[in-house]
Amino acid sequence: MKEYPSIDRGSKSIVKGKPVYAFDKLDGSHIRAEWSKQKKFWKFGTRRQLISKSCGEMWGEAPTLVKEKYERDLHDIFVKQRFTKVICHLEFYGKSSFAGNHADEPHDVMLFDIRVKGKGLILPKDFLKMTKGVETAKLLYHGNANEPFIEQVREGTLEGMTHEGVVCKLQEYKTPGVPIMFKVKSKAWYERLSKKCNGDEQLFNRLA
Repeated sequence: MKEYPSIDRGSKSIVKGKPVYAFDKLDGSHIRAEWSKQKKFWKFGTRRQLISKSCGEMWGEAPTLVKEKYERDLHDIFVKQRFTKVICHLEFYGKSSFAGNHADEPHDVMLFDIRVKGKGLILPKDFLKMTKGVETAKLLYHGNANEPFIEQVREGTLEGMTHEGVVCKLQEYKTPGVPIMFKVKSKAWYERLSKKCNGDEQLFNRLA
């Protein structure tokens, strides 16, 4: 399965003067789920490896969560769209999840992107239209990424935002099949991460 592209972060990555779709960024771990018309959801992975029995009990619950929550609705949508192969990108998270670490507690998954064979990741407007009626990452803002919006995210005051921040996507591609995307995170989340890393700059940059 193809890996999800890295998302730019930092003040230099922010695209101003063009409308963005800003989605709530849940604090969890990336899960991939591959769909085909014949097999439905049949292959699963974390960001960089396939999920198998050797991955441990926690990752082992992810396929069941994806199938129970999304398989019926997304199968019907993908068949209607005449897709042959799709990779869904989801966030795996729990109430206590933070910076890729998860507690022994109930978990959930949330769809945030769709990659279609031959097309790549679909643009945000098309994603919202296609998944209408399906639970996905919440759209919190649509407009220019101006200073008031950026400040709201950094201060954690943007309505509907959970702790970490937002992922902003433009309705245009950076390269074929990869939309222009950047993320903005809250100061409080960075402060919490800094305490967790306790001066380990490499760890901080890897988790941020």
